Amino acid sequence: MKNKVFLILVIFFFIGKSFTSCNNSDQKITMPNIILILGDDIGYSDIGPYGSEILTPNLDRLADEGIRFSNFYNMSKCEPSRSSLFTGLYNGGSQAINFASILKNTGYYIIHSGKEHWMDWAPEHVYAKNVFDQSLTFWAMNEFFEPPSGEFVNPFILNGKQVSAEEIYHEQHPFFKTDALTDNALKWIEEPIIREQPFFLFLGYGAAHYPLQARPEDIEKYKGMYLKGWDKIRDERLKKLKEFNLVAESVLLSPPSSNINKFRGHPKGDEEIRAKIPQYRPWEELSEKEKDELDLEMAVYAAMVDRMDQNIGRILKKLDEEDIAENTLVIYLSDNGSCPYDSNKDFIYLPGVAEGFRCLSAAWANAGNTPFRYFKQYGHEGGAHTHFLARWPQKIKAGAITHQQGHIVDIVPTILETCRIEYPTELNGINTQPLHGKSLMPVFGGEIIEESPFYISGWTDKFRMYRQGDWKIVKTNDEGWELYNIKIDPTEIKNMAISMPEKLQEIIAAFETDSKKVGY
Repeated sequence: MKNKVFLILVIFFFIGKSFTSCNNSDQKITMPNIILILGDDIGYSDIGPYGSEILTPNLDRLADEGIRFSNFYNMSKCEPSRSSLFTGLYNGGSQAINFASILKNTGYYIIHSGKEHWMDWAPEHVYAKNVFDQSLTFWAMNEFFEPPSGEFVNPFILNGKQVSAEEIYHEQHPFFKTDALTDNALKWIEEPIIREQPFFLFLGYGAAHYPLQARPEDIEKYKGMYLKGWDKIRDERLKKLKEFNLVAESVLLSPPSSNINKFRGHPKGDEEIRAKIPQYRPWEELSEKEKDELDLEMAVYAAMVDRMDQNIGRILKKLDEEDIAENTLVIYLSDNGSCPYDSNKDFIYLPGVAEGFRCLSAAWANAGNTPFRYFKQYGHEGGAHTHFLARWPQKIKAGAITHQQGHIVDIVPTILETCRIEYPTELNGINTQPLHGKSLMPVFGGEIIEESPFYISGWTDKFRMYRQGDWKIVKTNDEGWELYNIKIDPTEIKNMAISMPEKLQEIIAAFETDSKKVGY
């Protein structure tokens, strides 16, 4: 009798174990891994899939094996873009939550490796140190090489503790931030892979935000490539964008632009040099010495983007080696357009080296934002309109291009739908603030979705942008509203504010109503 009872218990044990294993197996299939990669101050046409001459074979691969968005908005500056990226809100408060905490509560292992930068409205409970299982962060920006002094502009924080470069795990010497961030990410994803646990990895590389610093072997690839000048580069990139069907044949190149931001000045000193940094000048009018100097400047910037792409390749290789690429959603985007601001600390050192702290000239930033107008911070398309790539072999058709509009506030609802997770009304004692975006998952599957009723971007009211349908209003330097029909004039050449005053007032009224809904 006892033997029969024991036999029955053993049978039920193995049936239960088998049933549990099936459930776990189903979960592994239905819970994809998520990798979210954010470039920094990289313009629309600064990567290969969007017309660049910069070598980005791994981003090319993501585009070839996934989907490219021709139309995608960010918040035009580092901290509002990141705040919206992680919360799904244009503006929030104490009820805002970091969506990674939702993933964590549903069984994900979550990793943050890279830049962190929050708006003042973001509560401290959304910070990486309070959310992620593993985190290596720095605030706003810091150097790529360890400075000779050993003191970074902003320190690295490892799981809540300030650390030096020597204390950060890195495989290649000298220390280089882009590489080290990937080194730690690859080390940390080993644990969930071994456990067969779904993971979320955020990689915020900080490239190609100033200072212009790059490994010498990467710079060498590009020396001399930019002696043709920014005018020729803009023309060549626009031609490629048209060949790729990312912009229409009818699209005109925006006029060459200086940086006219009245609220972003220069450091003092070297006034003769600084006077040229924000200015556009026809390339042929430059001296040979200036051309050589500016060729190097852009070569270093290209090397920074190139090194970021190399590291993205390391991540993709790991997914292939572990045979988990099929069920991993990889997203790549930029936080805003290319940066034209003079934050150069001095002009003693050439761009590229650890001792130097140099920035990109406005004319090169203008080329990076081809074909659009203006730069980072501006609500014009050059600041607010950047690239967006997504690859998920199980769900996304390879080589797809969509002209549907997306926005950085759409990423949270998109990832939650990817993971089949409902956005909670309450989390960890917080009554959550409703999301402002909508899921782009149907677009990944080739569906046409209803466009969001409005989009907002631009850094502060001085450069605010509001778009409703084909119509867009935008400010420059806190001056009067400009009006553009983005469908027929995507490069914002014809301001229609004076010729269409009734339409202008209609869109302004809509902005005043909608901005209140989202805290602006």
